[in-house]
Amino acid sequence: MTNPSAGQTPSKAWGGVFREPTDKRVEAFSESVSFDRRLADDDIDASIAHARMLAACGLITVPEADAIAQGLEEIRGEIRRGAFEFTAAKEDIHLHIESALTARLGDIGRKLHTARSRNDQVATDLRLHCRRAIDRLDEGLLELQRAFLGLAVREQGLVIPGYTHLRRAQPVLASHQVLGWCEKFERDRSRLADCRRRTNVLPLGSGALAGSSLPIDRDHVAEALGFEGVAANSLDGASDRDFVCELAFVIALTMTHLSQWAEEWILYSTQEFGFLRLPEGFCTGSSIMPQKINPDVLELVRGKSARAIGNVQALLVLLKGLPTAYNRDLQEDKETIFDSIDTLEAVLGVAAPLVAGTSFDHARIAATLERGHLDATSLMEALITAGVPQRTAHETVGHLVRRAMTRGVSLAELSDEEFSREWAGWTAALRGALGASRAVERMASFGSTAPARVADQIVVWQRRLA
Repeated sequence: MTNPSAGQTPSKAWGGVFREPTDKRVEAFSESVSFDRRLADDDIDASIAHARMLAACGLITVPEADAIAQGLEEIRGEIRRGAFEFTAAKEDIHLHIESALTARLGDIGRKLHTARSRNDQVATDLRLHCRRAIDRLDEGLLELQRAFLGLAVREQGLVIPGYTHLRRAQPVLASHQVLGWCEKFERDRSRLADCRRRTNVLPLGSGALAGSSLPIDRDHVAEALGFEGVAANSLDGASDRDFVCELAFVIALTMTHLSQWAEEWILYSTQEFGFLRLPEGFCTGSSIMPQKINPDVLELVRGKSARAIGNVQALLVLLKGLPTAYNRDLQEDKETIFDSIDTLEAVLGVAAPLVAGTSFDHARIAATLERGHLDATSLMEALITAGVPQRTAHETVGHLVRRAMTRGVSLAELSDEEFSREWAGWTAALRGALGASRAVERMASFGSTAPARVADQIVVWQRRLA
């Protein structure tokens, strides 16, 4: 029989019932401290709040809570300085910190785990970590919105082709298109805020699965850590990872928006389009072709979205077969959500300065603006205003566009006689609908690309992002 006071078995926080030491191969296979050590600050913050609550409830003394808090802060300092030793034998960051505390304080350190389990402990730490990440991501998106707003302000009045099906459709203000990205990222920020609300629920006190018979005060801990509520069901509280999946999805959708932006700007900065000048500090070259200035940053933004999207599926598959309460499978949630958070933070770190350094090529845009008959819809709506039924107006302008295409000219270059052949009520006054710039100026509806509407939206965004 193994002597419980000898060998490695008593070094495990859970080793009392075991007669054999853990196989070294199992330690290497099951450790998580290699990646969950980033939860150290969260674990220490939660442990200090837990200790203060235990003292307030009379389960430990106030001097003992003070000693625990001081010891934990010393451990925090060692971890931040890189002076803390990590080993697979201690499995995770939670056992590392508790072991180090016990080495300092003896039995006082052993009292810290009163009325908690690693199940509700890790759930609490992960919620704290995700909450902090949400706040950082929101700030990063805010800075990106400000960069797009700055570009919209700089490019007020510039008319560019708008596209559907990647074919020229109608003219729009460049500022209008730029502000469209602000709208997408605002929805992303709204989703982050909503996700934060559901993340901000305290599971600590749920225990392993059934709660505790000790007289604890969970609201005390919630208030200390800034949680807005307390998990109402201990089974669910210790095992719920909905907030992880939700955050992963919000990040994936945000990355999808960023990928769409990157794709559009990659196209717009090609010689074929020539609409944008990207800052060269955010481009790279070729090892064999001396002339190349490649949009590698935008390509990586587009590529990294795949990781964020894949992480959502990984988390859902991880959870889909789990029965009630905690299962060790949940250890696998961390690397996935950490990667999603890191990916989006890295992208936001380069996206805002890239946008701030980008400009539109006005001369190149102006040289081709009238190609593609962008004013066709404007002319159709002018005919509708003159009393022509929409379907008739649509067909009439379609015939005019075909005539212009055949001659290789713009609609404005057709003669009044040619217009009259298609519609007998034609007058020269209707020429006010022709031309890309005039088509933009004729817009009136709320949310449109009308210069006055866009100017109003710039003011709205300036106030919102101030």
